[in-house]
Amino acid sequence: MLNLSHKKLTVWEFSTDLVAEVYLLTDSYPSNERYGLISQMRRASISIVSNLSEGASRKSKIEKSRFYEIARSSLVELDAQIEVSIKLKFVQRSDLRTLSEKMNSTFSLLTGLIKSCQ
Repeated sequence: MLNLSHKKLTVWEFSTDLVAEVYLLTDSYPSNERYGLISQMRRASISIVSNLSEGASRKSKIEKSRFYEIARSSLVELDAQIEVSIKLKFVQRSDLRTLSEKMNSTFSLLTGLIKSCQ
């Protein structure tokens, strides 16, 4: 594995934790959601880490900002999917405290990175 500076960022650590938590969470979802909500949620969580990593490797602030914005948008997408999961009773809001805290922290940190590029 590459020893790159973005791996030392708190936001990168939080986003990789999100991926792990989303995978654990969706393991309990109905199997008929394998190609629906489970797949969407897992891809959105991985997209956060992927775009954050790619953005950090870009030289220009404009490009960095673009990838950080995509990462943040994927986080918002994941939030919407979790809300749908709650409505469908796949999970209870009370079981999502840690995930919610990580998502809010990740959102704030990504917003800070975006602002630092302006």
